[in-house]
Amino acid sequence: MTRKISFAASVSFSLAVCFLLIAGTPTAFADDVRVYKEGQQPNDIRLQAPKDLNGYFPFEVPAGKAAWEKRADELRQRVLVATGLWPAPEKTPLNAVIHGKIERPGFTVEKVYFEGVPGHFVTGLLFRPADGKTGIKRPAVLCPHGHGGRLQDYGEQTIRQLIADGAERFEKSGRYPKLARCAQLARMGCVTFIFDMLGYADSSQISYQLAHRFAKRRPEFESQESWGLFSTQAELRLQSIMGIQTWNSIRCLDFLEQLPDVDGKRMAVTGGSGGGTQTILLCAIDPRPIAAFPNGMVSTSMQGGCTCENCTLLRVGTGNVELAALFAPKPQAMTAANDWTKEMMTKGYPQLQQLYETLGAKNNVYCRQLLHFPHNYNSVSRATMYSWFNKHLKLGLKDPILEEDYEPLTAAEHSVWNDKHPQPSGGEAYERSLTKYLAEQSDKQLASLTPTDEASLGRFRNVVGGAFDTLIGRGLPNHEQIQRTKIGKQKGNGYILFKDVLRLQSRGEELPVVSLFPTKTEWNGDVVIWVDGNGKSGLFSDSGEVRNEVIRLLDGGASVVTADLFQQGDFLLDSQPLKQQRSVANTREAAAFTFAYNDTLFARRVHDILTVISWISNDDHNPKHLHLVGLGGAGPLAAAARAIAGDKIDKAAIDTDGFRFTELTSYRDPQFLVGAVKYGDLPALLALSAPHKLWLAGENGKTPAVVASAYRAAGQADSVTSSAQQNPTNEAVSWLLSR
Repeated sequence: MTRKISFAASVSFSLAVCFLLIAGTPTAFADDVRVYKEGQQPNDIRLQAPKDLNGYFPFEVPAGKAAWEKRADELRQRVLVATGLWPAPEKTPLNAVIHGKIERPGFTVEKVYFEGVPGHFVTGLLFRPADGKTGIKRPAVLCPHGHGGRLQDYGEQTIRQLIADGAERFEKSGRYPKLARCAQLARMGCVTFIFDMLGYADSSQISYQLAHRFAKRRPEFESQESWGLFSTQAELRLQSIMGIQTWNSIRCLDFLEQLPDVDGKRMAVTGGSGGGTQTILLCAIDPRPIAAFPNGMVSTSMQGGCTCENCTLLRVGTGNVELAALFAPKPQAMTAANDWTKEMMTKGYPQLQQLYETLGAKNNVYCRQLLHFPHNYNSVSRATMYSWFNKHLKLGLKDPILEEDYEPLTAAEHSVWNDKHPQPSGGEAYERSLTKYLAEQSDKQLASLTPTDEASLGRFRNVVGGAFDTLIGRGLPNHEQIQRTKIGKQKGNGYILFKDVLRLQSRGEELPVVSLFPTKTEWNGDVVIWVDGNGKSGLFSDSGEVRNEVIRLLDGGASVVTADLFQQGDFLLDSQPLKQQRSVANTREAAAFTFAYNDTLFARRVHDILTVISWISNDDHNPKHLHLVGLGGAGPLAAAARAIAGDKIDKAAIDTDGFRFTELTSYRDPQFLVGAVKYGDLPALLALSAPHKLWLAGENGKTPAVVASAYRAAGQADSVTSSAQQNPTNEAVSWLLSR
């Protein structure tokens, strides 16, 4: 029989039946520790193939403005954390250089380079109106170009066919579609900046091959001292091509905003394809743009196939339509083509319309159906954008706006680097220096957050705790969504062993649970959640008997609960501990292709601990005290669960075994947690336990500095205890049993 039942109810039931069971039942359960039948696995959605960029990403509109605002805050934080921009890096001087002015009828073009971070150059072309008006502030448009580069050339034959198909209008300027929109926007009165994606045109410090075609891991770039992009060390610090490009986009707005002829209150962004992805992200997190046209990537289908369009954490539980919705209620438009956006008119656009209407701005979103064209940002799509920006940037022009032809730029005219402005060095040495610089600056920011008093502890919790909330991706689940199925019970010497299955119905997740209830001693109201690196088998000795340390807890009056977390024990058909976690079928070895869309195994195991905590603690007859133990390699999991559960856990006993995330050499390691090193590694997770009682082992008897600081700042320095013992489990049990 399956029904929802509380932990407390199961405890009451055990008291009633314990005296009916026959004394002398064997106490060895090693051969009978399974909750599921041999060969059977939990009915858990997480056992399905991991989601990839070609999955389905619907946008479910929250009910009401308040619900959306809460969701939007969570999503913006996810985007910032995923791109390595939480907290925001220091904005260093741009040292912008503008040179080589070229004139065309109705507009001018200038070459630009500036430093997004010291020594890292952003390059591009600045288009300005040449209409004879001076001394005025103009609207500005930022143009991330997308794949093909700002110098994309259709060629003579292709442009003629595009004209015949109605996709383009001119043989000359139409060959260069990325520059065509910049020229026309300038003629419309907008200062327009098109900047290079990493690896394109004049942005050569990071190669095109690395930024957009990375496929195989590079062992020589994996050391803790010096690493490259796409390495495990980079992922642990949230360093990515997408993050760097997002920061470049922010700095581009800074550049435009500082120009004397730009009205910083009238800035817009538009890009197509990969540039559409950049538009979505920039407009999600930067409040300055007032209008947007993200073309070719707002879709419930394929989310962006390039390594530059994916970074770990970004789309876990969300997708491009919902990320685009973060711009609401400000005006944004797009088109649907015969590509992955072809279902937008029925899947995606109606939901955006619903949200905008909820926010009182139903006319501020628009999707034009152009299914007779393949993937594009052609002259028809551009004309839609011109009309949209004319209206929302208040340009005052008469619609329809027709794009005009012009003489294309020569190589000398569009090249940013020349003899007077030499190209900076790049390559492998530069890549290492960039990742090192980013890590050093981030480490300085984190060090400045070390708690010293109540106020700084609050900032630490907000920034570091907020980051780990995103890394783990879930809080305590609603206990009403947890269903318990009783599987069986057995009598032991001084306890009853219960087997149950917990199902978190809202997530489609399931896990096997074993509970031990004391019969030799009256239950004192304490429950100890015992988390082991080997799952529920860690509760038992090699001979199959309940461990002596657990017997001590039972004899002391506590009940003990353990579980197989995801892909432990009953989850494994061969019963062998998992050596590496799964990845998507994509053969390119970039962590983001898996972990932009799926939680890490570490995070999922923490989710399971949180499910157990919620099941036990949320009941009309709550236990008096709920404690958490993390042993046998599960210390980091327990630390993360405690950080999120907070005061739901009275005491936490954690053996770290000296583990640090920075020691990992593969993103497929079961202990891998995206971004963990950026936010202070395991010590920072432990510090988030303050002010609640914490017992530590595995740290050579020393409390990590940030942990000690956090507890002092909370006024509870005595609430953290560190053990120097090599086999400290008995000491941990004694500490748990003490009052």
